[in-house]
Amino acid sequence: MPRQISYRWRLRELMAARGMFTVAELMPHLTERGITLSSSQVHRLVSGTPERLSLPVLATLCDILDCTPTDLIATSAQNLPVRRAAGEEAPINLAARRPTRVRLTPEG
Repeated sequence: MPRQISYRWRLRELMAARGMFTVAELMPHLTERGITLSSSQVHRLVSGTPERLSLPVLATLCDILDCTPTDLIATSAQNLPVRRAAGEEAPINLAARRPTRVRLTPEG
C-alpha cells in the first residue's frame, strides 16, 4: 500500500521557546560552532521549510536549541487509498464483446 510521508519544520517554534525571536539572535550561536551562513540563508532556514539540510547544520541547530532532530522535524505518514484502473470495478464480460457468428443460408 502506498504511503505519503510529510514533515513539519519546527525551528521557529523551538527558537521562540528558548527566547530567540530573530535571525540575528541565532547567527552568533551558529558562528561560534563553526557554521558560516549568510543572514539570508539563516532567514530561509528560520522562516521556511528546507528541502535539503546538511547534517552539520542540523547537529548544530540541535546543540544550540538543546533538542533532538525529532524535536526539530515532526514527521507523519499515512496510507494512501489504492487507485483503481478504469473499468476495474466490474469484471469484463467477454461474451458481450464478441461478434455474433454469421450463419449462411442457401438462397432459394
